Amino acid sequence: MRGTARVLTGTALAVGAVGLVVTPAYGGDGGGLEVSPASVVPGGQVTVDTADCEEGATAEGDASAVGAGSFTLAPSTHGQAATGQFRVPPSAQPGTYEIVATCAEDGRRVTGDLVVTLTAPRDEQVYPRGSVKTGVGGALGPDPVQTAAGVAALAVAAAGGTWLLHRRARGDGI
Repeated sequence: MRGTARVLTGTALAVGAVGLVVTPAYGGDGGGLEVSPASVVPGGQVTVDTADCEEGATAEGDASAVGAGSFTLAPSTHGQAATGQFRVPPSAQPGTYEIVATCAEDGRRVTGDLVVTLTAPRDEQVYPRGSVKTGVGGALGPDPVQTAAGVAALAVAAAGGTWLLHRRARGDGI
């Protein structure tokens, strides 16, 4: 039993050491596609940039996974990154979506993830949209005559109820 444990421990250490030495085949320090903000609510604006394309190059962005379609990434004022923007449609469903950019010069594809949520980050204010469908109309209708008649009926009912309660309290009966 003790020999088996030593063999397994030695194998695990050897695999761990090899894993530390091996580098990924694609190498480089490419950052991929940076999506900012990484989490957005439907209707929000998203900025995308990448430094993986050649300096001063453009790229074609694709956000059709989230329903936003294509957009262009142009060289930024810093010169090292291509930057573009798109708006997430208000009809977008919550989930994680892959955003893709294809460099114009060499056709290299870079990707990044965008998370669509229904709750906004704490620093972003979200206002309610739409209406509440309750099945009843408003309290005051557009017709002032009907509104006045309703108010008069309520006043008569209140006065009659008060009169009956007053008679009952005096002992006159109903």
